[in-house]
Amino acid sequence: MKKQTIAIIGSGFSSLAASCYLAQGGNNVVIYEKNETVGGRARQLKKEGFTFDIGPTWYWMPDVFERFFSDFNKKPSDFYELIKLNPAYSVYFGKDDFITIEDTLEKICAAFENEETGSSEKLKGFMAQALDNYNIAIKDLVYRPGVSPLELVTPVTIKKLGQFFSTISKDVRKEFNNPRLISILEFPVLFLGAKPSNTPAFYSFMNYADFGLGTFHPVSGMYAVIKGMKKLAEDLGVVIKTNQNVEEILTDNNQAKGIKVNGENILADIVLSGADYHHTETLLPKSLRQYSESYWEKKTFAPSSLLFYVGFDKKLKNVEHHTLFFDVDFEKHATEIYDTPKWPEDPLFYASFPSKTDTNCAPKGQEAGIFLIPLAPGIEDTPELRALYFEKIMTRFENLTSQEVKNHVIFKESFCINDFIEDYNSYKGNAYGLANTLLQTAFLRPKLKSKKVRNLYFTGQLSVPGPGVPPSLISGKLVAGLISKHNA
Repeated sequence: MKKQTIAIIGSGFSSLAASCYLAQGGNNVVIYEKNETVGGRARQLKKEGFTFDIGPTWYWMPDVFERFFSDFNKKPSDFYELIKLNPAYSVYFGKDDFITIEDTLEKICAAFENEETGSSEKLKGFMAQALDNYNIAIKDLVYRPGVSPLELVTPVTIKKLGQFFSTISKDVRKEFNNPRLISILEFPVLFLGAKPSNTPAFYSFMNYADFGLGTFHPVSGMYAVIKGMKKLAEDLGVVIKTNQNVEEILTDNNQAKGIKVNGENILADIVLSGADYHHTETLLPKSLRQYSESYWEKKTFAPSSLLFYVGFDKKLKNVEHHTLFFDVDFEKHATEIYDTPKWPEDPLFYASFPSKTDTNCAPKGQEAGIFLIPLAPGIEDTPELRALYFEKIMTRFENLTSQEVKNHVIFKESFCINDFIEDYNSYKGNAYGLANTLLQTAFLRPKLKSKKVRNLYFTGQLSVPGPGVPPSLISGKLVAGLISKHNA
């Protein structure tokens, strides 16, 4: 590939990954980030001695991170320290009633057997299938750029065809009757952004990521990964500029020529956007946009979220680093996200207490808490609604975990739909991108390369391979490969 000047919009996981590969290839790469700090959705909040990850808090699929860094003869440990969590997480189903998921499949099988006699053997069979799918998907299929449906056709995927037309929900319910165990087995695919009843059974590889590989915590939080990738990128020669609002993609004769940033035209041979795909296309004239407003309107988007970042003046009990609260009707909440979008009457929620593991996250004797409620994108977001839902989940939290916490809140900050739009130009304020349903998988997702504008490319969670941190790293590698191929 001849040396090119490449302008990258945004500095999330996919943009940083792509920048590393492109700089390694000898190109002049500059990242333009609209916010004050790098990381996209994976930024950090620091307040009164507390540290919170604003975005992702789960570190799954460590092999994907290892593969990324190994491409540059590095290891994750060159940049950050990982702790394997034990327990990985716990799931509440009622007052003082929870199931704990520990750090090995053997221990998890014991927890299942304790819940439902005979379920441990069924789990072993289910996990063998999940491992098989993981080896096919994560070690092969997701590293294909979504250019052609033929990418999915291999001798092994032909044998798996039925799993693309069944669903996670159906497959889990074939083997398990206990609703609590069903909820735990359906939970991992929520990272893909769709209901388990709409997610192909092949995606059981997420269960292997959960039970097989385990859950990790980077010391100082997920932002430590961003800082590691930033250092790697800069060591490779990438220039990163923050507070740079991209206002327009410059074109001439249907070819990208650069970007307009804070009123200044900046020329580039290639433009790559890791920003929201829909927003990026609004930076082009309508005639050069690949996807219409009606196209985006018809797509199934992953949820948005209402997040609270809370400093507590005491250590909390009866919770793990990651704790899920499934004490209400999952199907009802899912319907209120995907089918009849509205604020949920009784929401499931998730809480993370990184200071349970990491002393960097809170002052001594205190606790950092992150609370997340999944929401439908595009619904109303007001301070009054945020306050109402904080009260709702705190009341339930106190009851379920048998402790008083409301009077121990030092401060709380919130982040919701309006913030996703303001900070990330996120379509309808979605938090996770485009859901991985059957008709939104691989070559059926928005393309990495523009069909209408030469030298314009895309990466990230609305494109290939899909939502989540590991897929974003892979997306950066895929698009860098396409750019190298097309500009050889």
